Amino acid sequence: MGERRRGREFALQILFQIEINDTSIRESLEGFWESRPASQTTRGFTERLVRGTLQNRKKIDILLAETSENWRLERMPAVDRNILRLAVYEFLSEADIPHVVAIDEAIEMAKRFGGNDSSQFINGVLDSVRKKLESAGGAETGSADPPLKPA
Repeated sequence: MGERRRGREFALQILFQIEINDTSIRESLEGFWESRPASQTTRGFTERLVRGTLQNRKKIDILLAETSENWRLERMPAVDRNILRLAVYEFLSEADIPHVVAIDEAIEMAKRFGGNDSSQFINGVLDSVRKKLESAGGAETGSADPPLKPA
């Protein structure tokens, strides 16, 4: 498994833990790394994704709410919601990752961690977000706004 895929999966697990257990970023990261070996590259990527997603959650959630017709965020399964947040953060802030790659990675996580219909749901919502961002920004991999600043 590649470093970035592993980092995304770790980030999803940490985001899920923070949301479900209402723990701090610091506490969650410390506890997570105690039980999981990972390279410094994977740790750095994971922590950038976690911190960036959480710091920009309000903006990400607004974008998801605008594009996920008939689904309120709080009604989505927590795994799906956090996969979506993570992928949208990548859309907005990880300029070196094409949107289609972020979508593919999110679908793979949904297949591994989500429910039976999660991968199709994730694909549909993220494709809508991608189209919205690309029409607003005019770039295939870029966004309408400047990149968000992670901690």
